[in-house]
Amino acid sequence: MGSLFRSEEMALCQLFLQSEAAYACVSELGELGLVQFRDLNPDVNAFQRKFVNEVRRCDEMERKLRYLEKEIKKDGIPMLDTGESPEAPQPREMIDLEATFEKLENELREVNQNAEALKRNFLELTELKHILRKTQVFFDEQEGGANQTTESMTRALITDEARTAGASMGPVQLGYMEKSSEREDFLPCFVAGVILRERLPPFERMLWRACRGNVFLRQAMIETPLEDPTNGDQVHKSVFIIFFQGDQLKTRVKKICEGFRATLYPCPEAPADRREMAMGVMTRIEDLNTVLGQTQDHRHRVLVAAAKNLKNWFVKVRKIKAIYHTLNLFNLDVTQKCLIAECWVPLLDFETIQLALRRGTERSGSSVPPILNRMQTFENPPTYNRTNKFTKAFQALIDAYGVASYREMNPAPYTIITFPFLFAVMFGDLGHGAIMALFGLWMIRKEKGLAAQKTDNEIWNIFFGGRYIIFLMGVFSMYTGLIYNDIFSKSLNIFGSHWQMSYNKSTVMENKYLQLSPKEDYEGTPYPFGMDPIWQVAGSNKIIFHNAYKMKISIIFGVIHMVFGVVMSWHNHTYFRNRISMIYEFIPQLVFLLLLFFYMVLLMFIKWIKFAATNPKPYSEACAPSILITFIDMVLFNKPKEPVKDCEVYMFFGQHFVQVLFVLLALCCIPIMLLAKPMLIMQARKLANVQPIAGASSDAETGGVSNGGPHGGGGPHEEEEEMSEIFIHQSIHTIEYVLGSVSHTASYLRLWALSLAHAQLAEVLWTMVLSIGLKQEGWFGGVILTCVFAFWAILTVGILVLMEGLSAFLHTLRLHWVEFQSKFYKGQGYAFQPFSFDAIIENGSAATEVE
Repeated sequence: MGSLFRSEEMALCQLFLQSEAAYACVSELGELGLVQFRDLNPDVNAFQRKFVNEVRRCDEMERKLRYLEKEIKKDGIPMLDTGESPEAPQPREMIDLEATFEKLENELREVNQNAEALKRNFLELTELKHILRKTQVFFDEQEGGANQTTESMTRALITDEARTAGASMGPVQLGYMEKSSEREDFLPCFVAGVILRERLPPFERMLWRACRGNVFLRQAMIETPLEDPTNGDQVHKSVFIIFFQGDQLKTRVKKICEGFRATLYPCPEAPADRREMAMGVMTRIEDLNTVLGQTQDHRHRVLVAAAKNLKNWFVKVRKIKAIYHTLNLFNLDVTQKCLIAECWVPLLDFETIQLALRRGTERSGSSVPPILNRMQTFENPPTYNRTNKFTKAFQALIDAYGVASYREMNPAPYTIITFPFLFAVMFGDLGHGAIMALFGLWMIRKEKGLAAQKTDNEIWNIFFGGRYIIFLMGVFSMYTGLIYNDIFSKSLNIFGSHWQMSYNKSTVMENKYLQLSPKEDYEGTPYPFGMDPIWQVAGSNKIIFHNAYKMKISIIFGVIHMVFGVVMSWHNHTYFRNRISMIYEFIPQLVFLLLLFFYMVLLMFIKWIKFAATNPKPYSEACAPSILITFIDMVLFNKPKEPVKDCEVYMFFGQHFVQVLFVLLALCCIPIMLLAKPMLIMQARKLANVQPIAGASSDAETGGVSNGGPHGGGGPHEEEEEMSEIFIHQSIHTIEYVLGSVSHTASYLRLWALSLAHAQLAEVLWTMVLSIGLKQEGWFGGVILTCVFAFWAILTVGILVLMEGLSAFLHTLRLHWVEFQSKFYKGQGYAFQPFSFDAIIENGSAATEVE
């Protein structure tokens, strides 16, 4: 059977490479992505391996590239991504790359440092400009109010805190210079500076307390925010000027300013000096603006040039690092000229791998060809299932339960059909299915562009990764919606109803309990496809009819699904030549399931075929027995109750005998499943007095996954298991299967329950939301209908498509994991993780997981 239904056959190989050709050969294997290397130095510290220096150099190059990437993103420069993957550079090219990255980093750091220094100077000049402007206003106000007394200035110093404390303060003298005949105005000592606006209130309080109110503070806000040169943030600051007297207060004021990180600037006392300084500051600001613009242009050019190659540089460095990381897994021979590796390879790709090794040898110029030898081993090989963009999502659903054991039957190909179908049974609605299918189709049509965006949104990545599953679920839901004849809780009358109403319309409208008779009002021929649309407008018996129909098809699909799962176990047993499990597990399991539950399904079909409302007794509708009651009587060996007059007890001749025989045979299968296999294993051990025979061990050898058997089957190299453990394990397996057959059959009733809930929710939304808008008339009714339709559409997509879809998806997943795969799938393997550049680049890390 092809690799689609089973994992690839794997081989453990030993690879011999010349030291000068090892780098090129590993590079070719990384491009191929079909080889999983094993670590031959598990006890060697990572810092003591041969190529640790090269790995460190790659780490340093990655650090520099990340720095460049951060600066490029900071400026919002788009990075060119052609989607191409350049080849891994040769080892000698590492020096050129290191020199290029070193030059770029140093140049960029120098430009950033110069820009930061220029911005700091620009900030200082801007603050000084605002100080000169604001202080001029202060002094102008003082000169304009020269007729005010010192007492008015003194009153400004008395704060609410002093008043609250009840301080008895007289007029505070600030030590202004006494008026004299030579000078009419007075100028106290002062300092001016800039402080963050949020620090101004505590700064003001500290000045008052430390200086005991012997200072006079004036402040004004700077309207425009200033840029912090350190981090580029916009900050709000205020200008302040403090008047005081004496050197002691001056020292105290400066320490307080230093503690609050306020910046002090020189401010001349004379107006002419202030005007002259302001003109000089404006000239220097203009010059700095010019220099800053040139610096930013140069920085932008450097980053734009780097952005064109950054993606390719990242790919090259990660490939180099991955190659050396892989070479650290190899062993050196005694001559130190040859590297020895062990790896798992798919047998079908053996020649492809040899060609890649040959290409690597030619690229390196080595004259000694590499040697790839297949080794014999009893170790379990990794599981490798080939996938494409369509099957990848379905395989991920299976692997989420557990990676298949080596060469075990792969459920993914069958899940492609069964998963969307069982989902559609629960989600059956033509309208909702169309919405889901169109969404999936849109993602499929735009998959190249959407995949290139590479967003970090986890929810979107889940949706996009499962786009083919979503599309198929939508298409299958449209099909089951046609079968149910259900579209947004309404029906399509394509072929015309096959029921005719014999009553007049008023009688039907006034009597909600009136029912149509199948004998008189039914044409006798079924609706050509799906449900007759008349059931959508039926009254109280609509849900009764749908319940009976959906409940039965749920059991039918469930039993068929489980039988198919048991049949899949037969393929595993035959492939691994496990004759004991095939005879004493598969056959009793299949017989048990068929004689009880498949027989119940047959009774449903017999009832549908033989009994009808138009048939005369004993095959009329009134004589139809209950399948559930019949099945319970069958298991309990009860005789059915007396039938209704003119009706028969059984549905066919000899039914009671057949049912008793089936139950007895099913009961006989239980001890066979429980005891036969352990007894045979015990007998074989006594006869051979050795370890278990091949294929005869318990389920611990499930699937026989070692590489030494006829099909990779288990062999005598496995550890012998205690007989007590074998009996316990077999007992658990048997009890689980017998009880699980009952519970799993009942579990498939979730198909009926969720289908009913979905249909009822759709009907509630139509009746209680959209129908309100449809009943409105006139132009106002059009406005109301538009608003109501928008609300109905949001609820439909949000609740019925998204929430109900997620619920149906999870229930379908459970049916596959528990009810279906438990019949044959063990999932005890480990995934094949080849050394692949594509996977490394996609994950954004050069470190490969080899274990």
